[in-house]
Amino acid sequence: MKELLGTGVALVTPFNEDGSVDFVGLERLVNFQIDNGVNYLVVLGTTGEPATLTAKEKEQVKQTIITVNNNRLPLVLGIGGNNTMAVVEEIKTTDLSAFCAILSVSPYYNKPTQEGIYQHFKAISEASPLPIILYNVPGRTGKNFEPETVLRLANDFDNIVAVKEAAGDLVQAMRLIKSKPADFMVISGDDMIALPMVLAGGSGVISVIGQGFPSDFSKMIQNGLDREVEKANELHFKLMNSFDYIFEECNPSGIKAVLNKKAICNLNVRLPLVAATPKLQQKINNFIDNY
Repeated sequence: MKELLGTGVALVTPFNEDGSVDFVGLERLVNFQIDNGVNYLVVLGTTGEPATLTAKEKEQVKQTIITVNNNRLPLVLGIGGNNTMAVVEEIKTTDLSAFCAILSVSPYYNKPTQEGIYQHFKAISEASPLPIILYNVPGRTGKNFEPETVLRLANDFDNIVAVKEAAGDLVQAMRLIKSKPADFMVISGDDMIALPMVLAGGSGVISVIGQGFPSDFSKMIQNGLDREVEKANELHFKLMNSFDYIFEECNPSGIKAVLNKKAICNLNVRLPLVAATPKLQQKINNFIDNY
């Protein structure tokens, strides 16, 4: 899917001081991405804090992004969970007409076997009218989505078109790239190793830091895809400290500190997350001031 080549960004959900959704900040955020060269937007991924949004708020966030985007960039929608029947039901009852694909996380907390993960995504594949991006993030789910299981799904279901691989394991990513079907995409879900994954044959990234530095980050990935390695490395090392900073205290507290410094939205997150500490804010502010 050519829409998924390059840099996608997992958008945050900005909040006002009173905890309500900041739709003006969300509009600024979307325009900032589009104006600075990212390739597609991911709506209500983990970074958007959907676990703490009401159903009504999720709908409002979605509609705001669709309206502001106005068909300028492809949109991917996060629909995942650890209750297979509920995920299937959500897919069947959601208006997906504005989206080009679904991003669906491997089940978290209940730690299924690899066969359980396979059956979960088989059910999702059979229910989905859109292409599906599998999402492996064992640091959050407690269970690695093994390459064998990803490849089995990729070979068995035509609408399973990609994996967002966020185990932080370059060797695992290379095993996927080596053995995948020709048109299946391996997308980095880890900003720090996004460039090495692209250079190894990956298709790009779904990034968190990308929304803070969209121009340079998407240029870095494009340089990697174009095999302009020196240019890509230069940008990677220029950005590199920021990759560490934004995950130092938790996501999306770190990236919201970046966006706060850039006057796009403020620091607020919803409990159980808390805003970036003054110490981390200082590091991030210094980084941006010297960038």
